[in-house]
Amino acid sequence: MQIKDIVKKVKQIEIRTRKKTEAALMGQYHSAFKGQGMTFSEVRPYQFGDEIRRIDWNKTARFREPFVKVMEEERELTMMIVVDISASMDYGTKAQLKREYVAEIAASLGFSAAGNNDKVGLILFADKVYKVIPPQKGRKHILSIISNILTADYVPAESKIDKALEYMMGIFKRKSLVFLFSDFQDEYDSKMLRVASKKHQLLGMRIYDEKDNEIPDVGYTLLYDAETGNEIWANTSSARWRYTFAEAQKQKLRALEEDFANSSASFMNVNTGSDYSKLLYNYFQKK
Repeated sequence: MQIKDIVKKVKQIEIRTRKKTEAALMGQYHSAFKGQGMTFSEVRPYQFGDEIRRIDWNKTARFREPFVKVMEEERELTMMIVVDISASMDYGTKAQLKREYVAEIAASLGFSAAGNNDKVGLILFADKVYKVIPPQKGRKHILSIISNILTADYVPAESKIDKALEYMMGIFKRKSLVFLFSDFQDEYDSKMLRVASKKHQLLGMRIYDEKDNEIPDVGYTLLYDAETGNEIWANTSSARWRYTFAEAQKQKLRALEEDFANSSASFMNVNTGSDYSKLLYNYFQKK
């Protein structure tokens, strides 16, 4: 895309998502994440009704009267948007490519976080991590994230979700809200999901096109894997072949949902072009 086209696309996404965010998501996001964790504020003398667990035993022993630690909510959160830029994400048979759909969802999340005065960062990955934008606040920063998702060079390589999560956990130590976008076409280590969900609040979003799950009858045709370069001839006129393909995709999705559930992580299966705001609204409401 030309620079003017990119600017136009980013502006369109901002206008569209701001309406959705303000109408449906902002309030739910704020309610769900307005106070995550506690941080030390001050020490004061004990008052009737204070929790015993808050007693500062060192100061109590020094002054021979009880003192308690006063804690306050940590208002500022960090949101990490982790996006698969393997070649299969640069695909779509409806009005939007997967990458454009991801950019729009990321915009909604980003503007929700900005409205809560939270920082937002971005990781782009495929077979390795290709780009990292450190967490920052503000509208301009969110627009930069949208632009980077739209204009990234989508890589003809298998995606390595494990490497992306491992990298993120090595760099970002503080507990964060992590939104992982991928079509999950490639293999991954489910142990890494468990490790990541223990350290961060993880939501996996499988972004799929309807043709990912079912291939129509187009006769004897050459199928090409955009990530590995492998090619196979297939007789799509065969009802048995189409059924076997569709069942394999369903089984893959069931295994994916089970892995996230066993990892105590959240998961969404989102079709390009569907109304993602309702799904995010329900997710925030549950939190």
